[in-house]
Amino acid sequence: MQIRAQSLVEGILSGLHRSPHRGGSVEFAEYVEYTPGQEIRHIDWKVYAKSDKYYVKQFQDETNLRAYLVVDGSGSMDFASEDAPLTKLRYVSFLAATFAYLFLRQGDAVGALEHDADGHQFLPASSKRSHLEDIFWVLEHLAATGAMELGDALRSVAERVRPRSLIMLFSDMLDADADVLGLLQVLRKRNYEVAVFHAIDPAEMTLPYEGMTQFEGLEDDGNLVVDPDDLRDRYRETFRNHCAEVRRACEEANLEYVRFLTTEPIEEVALRFLRGRI
Repeated sequence: MQIRAQSLVEGILSGLHRSPHRGGSVEFAEYVEYTPGQEIRHIDWKVYAKSDKYYVKQFQDETNLRAYLVVDGSGSMDFASEDAPLTKLRYVSFLAATFAYLFLRQGDAVGALEHDADGHQFLPASSKRSHLEDIFWVLEHLAATGAMELGDALRSVAERVRPRSLIMLFSDMLDADADVLGLLQVLRKRNYEVAVFHAIDPAEMTLPYEGMTQFEGLEDDGNLVVDPDDLRDRYRETFRNHCAEVRRACEEANLEYVRFLTTEPIEEVALRFLRGRI
């Protein structure tokens, strides 16, 4: 896990994150007119001499990022088609490890929550380099088993992390019903930054199978023998509509949304997210 993460981080954007919150750091942002209650020490007296009005300086606060990696451990994440080199769970584990390595290298704090049918394992955020080994261990030993409630994972992390933290959700979003999408919107309204990484195996989009096929349920929901030709058109339409609803809900709530196929290079998916934050 560590070797793969290190190799993926090479060439990926790095550098300090800029916080949108106002504070008293060294980088000047803009002037605003003085209002009672603001600190007098920030008044610019040269501007006052020219305009006969009080203006104070606002600064851009350089603060380290506090990120939490939330990984979906439901059974559906254990799927990989013939064209995909990794299961969805293995893919997002490497992607999450890449972000953990990158963030910790630049001094940010990273925590993790792995959630599956048996419960969850939570690691508080830390910026210590030694903390990286704990995160790698959790990601390395993830196992997709049975059904789980994605909403429970979001509620669990919201109870533990501070507002203004970045919550990064890695999931195939197959369980993203109205309750889950509503929770994501609530988190954003409560001043959490939320990024959704929507993992899709190419076969899930096209249903490429031919002839009578037995589909095995990965979340304790049995098996189904069917001819894919009988339901391919309806399946594709249903899947497209579901993905469109997930994207729409994320965009309406002003969440960062990254959808990708598990055949795409992991570093390109990471860069797509990072470039959107510059």
